[in-house]
Amino acid sequence: MFNYVFSRYGKLVAIMLAPSLLFSCSRILTPDQTSEVTEVRAGQYVLDPNHASLIWKLNHLGFSTFIGTFNEFEASLDFDPEDIENASLEVVINTSSLDVDIPEFEEELRGDNWFDVAVFPQAVYRTTRFVESVDEDTFLFEGDLTLLGTTAPVSLEVNFHGGGRNFLTRSYTVGFSGSAKFNRSDFGLDRFTSFGVGDEIDLEIHVEFMDAGSS
Repeated sequence: MFNYVFSRYGKLVAIMLAPSLLFSCSRILTPDQTSEVTEVRAGQYVLDPNHASLIWKLNHLGFSTFIGTFNEFEASLDFDPEDIENASLEVVINTSSLDVDIPEFEEELRGDNWFDVAVFPQAVYRTTRFVESVDEDTFLFEGDLTLLGTTAPVSLEVNFHGGGRNFLTRSYTVGFSGSAKFNRSDFGLDRFTSFGVGDEIDLEIHVEFMDAGSS
């Protein structure tokens, strides 16, 4: 009889405690997670290279969208949710890291008819001015892109996704995505535009930044 009562009582306690235990585990994994940009910690942030993607796209002869990436880049962010107007972002791209999943074409793109990576090993983007808040999580900035020795303005739309301490890295982390459009011909990359290869480039960036001062 005692064993029966104890078994029933133990199961009842387990059922009652289960939700709180699950909640506690969730809090351990994602403590202080927020989707509100106003609650994010202000500070200087550096890129988490293991959670960063830079994708570029252009129209291919009207048949499809040709997609490539740059696999190596660095970025730094100075961000204060109470002073977004003065936020600043810098991205430095290793142009030789371009990837289109066609090795022989990648070598051609690295040559002097295209990115000329031997002479211009980096492309750099820096924000210059806050333009507006599109909504509570989306912001528009103006910036300068330097590519192949030419600097031209490029606007960047930035979307905030979340912030909090990452239990894997133990660093306070914020996540963003961004998008931009520009004409490659503005930077001298105009080959085959007259034959239907798109001039307009769509950029996508998906990144996590770690607080440079967190531990």
